[in-house]
Order: sequence, then structure tokens, then C-alpha cells
Amino acid sequence: MTAAIIDGKKASARLKEGVAAAVAELKAKHGLVPGLATVLVGEDPASQVYVASKQKTAHALGMNSVQHNLPADSTEADVLKLIRTLNADPSVHGILVQLPVPKHIDSFKVITTTSPAKDVDGLHPESAGRLVAGGDTLVACTPMGCVMLAKDVLGDLTGLHAVVVGRSNLVGKPVAHLLLNENCTVTIAHSRTKDLPAVCREADILVAAVGKREMIRGDWIKPGATVIDVGINRVPLPDGKNKLYGDVNFPEASEVAGFITPVPGGVGLMTVACLMVNTLKAACTQHGITDVAVPTRLPPKKP
Repeated sequence: MTAAIIDGKKASARLKEGVAAAVAELKAKHGLVPGLATVLVGEDPASQVYVASKQKTAHALGMNSVQHNLPADSTEADVLKLIRTLNADPSVHGILVQLPVPKHIDSFKVITTTSPAKDVDGLHPESAGRLVAGGDTLVACTPMGCVMLAKDVLGDLTGLHAVVVGRSNLVGKPVAHLLLNENCTVTIAHSRTKDLPAVCREADILVAAVGKREMIRGDWIKPGATVIDVGINRVPLPDGKNKLYGDVNFPEASEVAGFITPVPGGVGLMTVACLMVNTLKAACTQHGITDVAVPTRLPPKKP
């Protein structure tokens, strides 16, 4: 068996097309343009690339986007003051503070200071609580992308056994709750799980979000399972560049799985597209607009 590749580039392009159409409809019907504010503290090269990508995508989809760059030695008070200013700005519907922030700044304070209504990263405790309670909320972007990709290749997920390896607030916990909402039976596994390979082999859907290069081997995977690899592990090369590896041993897993996401080219590309979904949703919710459809799944593939 050779797994079918879940192409994140093509999938994210379809989702962005759906968002762009909804943004145009929102502007035509209501004269409203979603606004995204990004905040970057310091000059971390990877963070600069991520923020630039988000800015470029927002503009390409017809949104307004403003980037706020603060020096690495900015005080926590300076950062929180900027967030409160953005909370009060009616032209800003979504706020994203690029993490990680410098160590002298409390990231939890940054997250909790952001208005839940504008929390397009889906990390505020109120957002997390609404997700657990089954309420409508802004959901963390990477977990949203994982579930969209799974539904795109499998359709209805009802009754499938999903195993999530990793229990972080950023991916593991929210993706588990999203899968529960899709009527999956969900197991959350982690570094302390006994006989982790055996637990993984029970999965119809295996989500790897542990942050350890190629930890999940081919013989950990049930034949025909769908494997969603969230891991981004950078290995420096002699030329100064980095090679990216996932949490799954891709060559081995590809011989066993039914569907698999590559790294790079898989989930990561969906994360930015889902951020645009959240920004659109936040704008509609803040203005009480219900006649513009916010994409909740990937649009159908074109013939």
C-alpha cells in the first residue's frame, strides 16, 4: 500500500478561494472589510516569515491588515497597552500576537489581554472553554486545519477512532475536542502513555503533534489509517538552511497509511488559511452579520 498524499497547498488554496468570495460578499452587502492586526515583538527570523505570510495572505483575500513591530526589549506593559488599543479599535476584527514572545513577557498575559471576540488564534481561555462546552467560538487555526483535511478525504468522521499524540493547548487539546464534535471516539496520548505504539495502531485517524522528529514509525500505524502530521522540526544543514521533518517517519508511514500529510506541504499551509477564516468570522460576529457564509470546511474540488 502507498498512501495518498493530502496536498496542503491545494487544500489551502481552495479554502482561501472560499474566504475571498465571502469577503467580497461581505463588502458588497454591508460595506465591511475584515481587519487583521498582527503584533511581532523582536526580530526572530522564523516569526518574521510567518507574520509576513499572514499579512500577504490577508491582503490577497481582500482584507485589511496592519502589522505592528515592537523591539525585543519592549516591556510587558508596552505590549499589553498595544493589545488594549487594538481591542478598542473598531477597524480591527482580529488580533494575532506572534508567539513566542521574548522570555521577559508573560505569554499567558498576552493571550488573556486579547479580547476573546478578536482572538483569531483561538487561544484565550474563554475560546478554549467554549470549545470544550460545544459552543460556537474562534478555534485555534492549526487544529481547525487538521480536521478540515481529515473531513476532506474521509467525509463523515462519525464513529472513527482518532488518536491524538500530544496534549498542548495549541494543538493537542483543541484538535481532540474538535474531533469529539465530529463524533469521533478520541484518545489523547502523550510521552507518559504506556505502550504508545500499540495505542497509535488503534487509530483510524492519527494526529501527530508531539514536536519530536520522526518519532512515529511506520509500524505504529494501522494499515489504511489517515495520518495528520502537525510536527515542524528544523534540522540545520551545512549551507545554513534548515531541512524540515515531521513527527512521523514519512517514508515508513507512506507504505502503511491510507492518507498522509507531508512536511512541509501539509498542515502548516492550512494554518494561515484558517487564520483568514477566523478573521472573517470575527468580523461577521462583531457586526451581527449572518447572511454571509463563513467556510467551515474545504470547498469542493473543481472538476
